[in-house]
Amino acid sequence: MPAMRALLVVNPKATTTSARSRDVLVRALRSEVSLELEYTQRRGHAAELARQAVKEGMDVVVTLGGDGTINEVVNGLLTDGPSEAVPALAVVPGGSTNVFAGALGLPRDWAEGTSVILEALRERRTRTIGLGRANQRWFTFCAGMGFDAEVIRRVERARSQGRISTPALYLREALAQFATTRDRRHPPMTLHRPGAEPITGLAAIIVQNTSPWTYLGNRPINPSPGASFDLGLDAVAQRTLGISSTARTAFHLLSRTPPRGRRVVRLHDVDEFTLSSLLPQAYQLDGDYLGETDRIVFKSEPRALRVVC
Repeated sequence: MPAMRALLVVNPKATTTSARSRDVLVRALRSEVSLELEYTQRRGHAAELARQAVKEGMDVVVTLGGDGTINEVVNGLLTDGPSEAVPALAVVPGGSTNVFAGALGLPRDWAEGTSVILEALRERRTRTIGLGRANQRWFTFCAGMGFDAEVIRRVERARSQGRISTPALYLREALAQFATTRDRRHPPMTLHRPGAEPITGLAAIIVQNTSPWTYLGNRPINPSPGASFDLGLDAVAQRTLGISSTARTAFHLLSRTPPRGRRVVRLHDVDEFTLSSLLPQAYQLDGDYLGETDRIVFKSEPRALRVVC
């Protein structure tokens, strides 16, 4: 069979790889595919490269970077929606967390992940997964509106000032955000579902397209353990950010048990819902802070993308 044509998109700022390891990856991929190599230069560049790969009829786009790089590539690949003409996606873990790679069952270490990807390319082995959409943007594993997005905003600000992304940094910023959150007694968000009564008074929501939601070091954090690429979306929302209710939710997350209680709202395997807010809220997709909005329509898109794994 003719060699597959592949584009390797490398984030040169990937936190767990070096120039030498990138060279090893390039040589290994070139033993299996006809490879082109591009380095991202700015935010949004990975999406541009992926769109060009679709136009050029590439068979595979390989990413070396974190979940943010993957999200950009996915949005570039699916600019015109899912189709058989869209290249498959192969993911080599290169970020600090690598949630998407872990959800696919890939090793989170870049060298071990490369070995699995090379074997899959050799066998031309792919899997088709469902994705989520938030308004017009795709996400692979998670989204959030409210508190968790505010924490990510704080972490990104700290990283831009030279701080290293660590579990301790996330915990510190989460505590700082909780301490500065105002008016916890009047949560501004409402959840709307087709054919159901609106659920008002929500302070924060975590949406999952698969599990886990994220990792704290090597520990998976999983508010919705039933979430799957093969199902609709899952969500966990908290009605208030009171001290006792928030502490209880944090305890459940850290002890690997799903949050529960009167102030917790849970959704499982849903096709569509909308979040609206009286005030603009921070939101994040796949762990990247994307700004503020007062309305997001979340949709599950089954069998949206082929992945090499």
